Amino acid sequence: MITKKEKAIESFKSGMNCAQSVLLAFSDQYKFDDNLAFQISSGFGGGMGRLQKTCGAVTGAFMVIGIHNCEKYSNHSLQTDNNRSMIQEFNRRFTQQHESLDCKDIIKCDLNSPEGQQYCKENNTKETICTKCITDSIDIVHSLIN
Repeated sequence: MITKKEKAIESFKSGMNCAQSVLLAFSDQYKFDDNLAFQISSGFGGGMGRLQKTCGAVTGAFMVIGIHNCEKYSNHSLQTDNNRSMIQEFNRRFTQQHESLDCKDIIKCDLNSPEGQQYCKENNTKETICTKCITDSIDIVHSLIN
């Protein structure tokens, strides 16, 4: 059976963005529609529409955390409280590993400039940094929900 991390990396290598890859890795566990999840998370890659703000692997993880808490708790207040605490803990762990939540800080280049694009290609940023953010996000979410 394929693991969540393997599914996410396959998705990423097939052209999905980092948010889509993380979110869709959990579709079997939470029984949500892949196509709708794909559509919802489509604007979150590259740090949200390539603004290079919050890393897409992080926003995808936040979506999973939200789904988890909404399924686990019927009370809106409990959903919100648990979302906040889990997201804050996710933030602490991810930042400890990557020093930032922001795509631009993590990959150390500007995706919107020709020089940044060249830097990413030359340094295999997607393969070395982005895939690590994806797998680390899945590991952190997994530890938080179990």
